[in-house]
Amino acid sequence: MAAKEDRILLTHDVATITKYAYERIRAGKYMPGVIEVNRKVSIGLAVEEILFVAETCNHGELEGQIIYLPLTK
Repeated sequence: MAAKEDRILLTHDVATITKYAYERIRAGKYMPGVIEVNRKVSIGLAVEEILFVAETCNHGELEGQIIYLPLTK
């Protein structure tokens, strides 16, 4: 559904979503992007980093990519 609506998926479900995202990429299907947020990341930092990604990436720039938050360790 996210791909049909050209939406980037935001999730905590690293175990499941990563697998499906890579399956779509391998199958040559459109995958607008995934942002995976580690459950240990504070809400404040997660919001900050999501906003950073949203403000610095152009439309389509995350296509076929998975970004893991936090961006730094």
